[in-house]
This record gives sequence, structure tokens and C-alpha cells, in this order.
Amino acid sequence: MRDSSRLTRRAALGLTAAALPLAVATPASAATAIGGERLARDGIQAGDASTLPKKLTARSWLIADHKTGEVLASYRAHQRLAPASTLKMLFADTVLGKFERTRTYRVTDADLADVPSGSSLVGVKPGILYTVHQLWQGVFLRSGNDAVHVLAHMNGGIAATVAEMQAKAKDLQALDTHVVSPDGFDHPGQVSSAYDLTLFARHGLHDEDFSSYCSTRVANFPAGGKKTFQIQNTDRLLSGAYGLRPYPGIIGVKNGYTSHAGNTFTGAATRGGRTLLVTVMHPANGGNEVYKETAALLDWGFGKGSSARAVGTLVDPLSEGGATASPTPSGAKGAPGASGSSASSSSDGSSPWPMLGGAAGAVAVLAGGAFALRRRRAAVAAAKSRDLDGS
Repeated sequence: MRDSSRLTRRAALGLTAAALPLAVATPASAATAIGGERLARDGIQAGDASTLPKKLTARSWLIADHKTGEVLASYRAHQRLAPASTLKMLFADTVLGKFERTRTYRVTDADLADVPSGSSLVGVKPGILYTVHQLWQGVFLRSGNDAVHVLAHMNGGIAATVAEMQAKAKDLQALDTHVVSPDGFDHPGQVSSAYDLTLFARHGLHDEDFSSYCSTRVANFPAGGKKTFQIQNTDRLLSGAYGLRPYPGIIGVKNGYTSHAGNTFTGAATRGGRTLLVTVMHPANGGNEVYKETAALLDWGFGKGSSARAVGTLVDPLSEGGATASPTPSGAKGAPGASGSSASSSSDGSSPWPMLGGAAGAVAVLAGGAFALRRRRAAVAAAKSRDLDGS
């Protein structure tokens, strides 16, 4: 097997292209005031924190109303942390509507050459003809990085897809997010936040295909010829696996885990005509803890939090008339890591990613670099598209 710390030449070139315009680094603990000033503060934000679940160990979490966008409670909503496969929600928001579900594509070795060793896989094989529908099932149910890379190559390549995802994040006003790879795999500088991941889920759930895929429990996946094998959704609140019961009213959305990021999960559930969104990032313990803390927040939201006053809001996309929100500079009063802020949890709030020197370690997207980024990746995409099998 390849060393998981190394990338193939193709992947390295794509990731280098993604980083080049990013000449200035922003500390990973920086916060923005998007969604309301309280969301940029450290500590728990809630109308009455005493009613919240008592054993929340996550380094960051947020609960919001899907319909109104009201944030009911949060903890370090804008803390920048490694997102793991929850970043695939942004990938879906960006690429899902581009190809018809019935379109077929024959996978090549080149499509899978840049899948990082150690990735979660659904079992995509070169030479097999897949429908777009089947590839998306592989993304949502098994969090397959192989399926993500095939779809990314169909979309013009890794670098082009990363550029589009970053542009999509900007439109959604998810300014805590810096995309390095489309699959969410561990790469230095790849970060998001509980606030941004909740934005991705809320936006995605407005799409019928996104909602259908993230709520699918099992499916049959091609194995070659006429053979198939069954795949099951890795969302344990949906499947009820590993000793957990399916959460009542659960409708998705996406879980993630890597050795560096720990466990991350964004879930949505409906009860009594109301849908709530919860994101939990990096709880103290692995295994089922991320699901237990999500379930506890959902229980609170449907119960004691049903009359909670909003502490912020999930903003609308700029392309849908959302008002432009301004970021709060690093070190601003109330921002995580700022002097004088008071935490109400034992989490240390530090980023799992050390800051890297130079352009490759930058985690802030510069407005002036965005145009250059798109041009560079468009050129890369054009070169790569000639190698793709367009069947």
C-alpha cells in the first residue's frame, strides 16, 4: 500500500495549484461575525444555557432551525477545524446538479490515481461502467473518496472542482471554509466550521436529489458484469448500527472521521412539522459519541429549546439575495482565541492543523487571488478533460 502521508504526483500538482494564490495565512482559530455577533464569541451561546445537555464535549457545535435559519444555541460556531468527510456536503452542493442521474461513465485508472491512501472507499473499479446515480450513492452512503474523485474528474479535474467548491462556499457565505481536496481527506489547511457545515446541509436539503441520497439507508452497488453488492449508510443515527437506534425523524445528513479530524457529524431530523439541523465537531471520545451528542442536542431542540430565542442566523446565499456579511478580524473581541473571552467548556479550541509557512499553508482566501485561482484551475481542467472518458 502507498504511504498515507504521501500523495501521487497528480494529486500533489492539483493541491499545489489550489494553494498558490493564497499568499496570506489566517489563524485557524479566527472567527467571523457572519450570522450574528454572538456566534463569533467564545463559550456557549444560548438564551438559557442551563437547559442544554450537560455532557457536551465537542470542540464546536451548533443547532439551528432548517426553515427559518435561526441558530438556537451554539458553541464556538465559527471555530475552524478539520471537517473530514462532512466536506462532501459542499462537494455535493457544487457538483450534484451538473450530471443527469442516468448518465453513464466508464472509470479509468487515471480517475483513481489521486485517491489518497487510507481513504474510505465504496469499491469503484477501473473498466466498470457506472451511472452518475450509483456514484452519488457511493459518495453519500459509504463516503467513498473513490466515487468523489471519479465525479471530480468528470467535472474537469480535482483542481477545477476545488476551485468551484471554494467559490460555492463564498456564495453560501461559508467564509470559515478553505478547500484543499473535494473528499475532505486530511490535508494541512483544509478547514471548516460548525456554522459552515450547517450552511452546506441546509442548502443541500433544498435539493431533492441531495435529500434523497443522504436519507438512503442501503443500496446495491455494481461489482462488475451483472454482479452487485450491498452498501449501507455509515450515518449511525440513520442506520442504527453499532448499538445505536435510528433517531426518530432522522433525514440525514453526513458523517465524517479521520485520525486527525476525529469525528464530525451534521444531522437533520423532523418532528411535529419542524426540522432541526445539528453539527457536532470533534467530541472528546470517538465511536458513537458524535451521534450521542447530536441526538442530545436534537432532543433539546425539539423539547426545552422549542421556545429558545435565536442567538444568530444561518445566512442566505449571495446568489439568492443574501446580504453580504463582513468577517471579524482575528483577535477581535469575543472571537475564539481572543484575549478576554471566556470559555464555558474544557475544550482548548486550538486548531488540529499547524500553520504552514508560505502559500501552501495559507488558509484564507484572498479576494484578489480568487480570480487568478479560477483562471489557473480552468487551464488545468481543460488539460485534464482531454484525458477523460466521456462515455
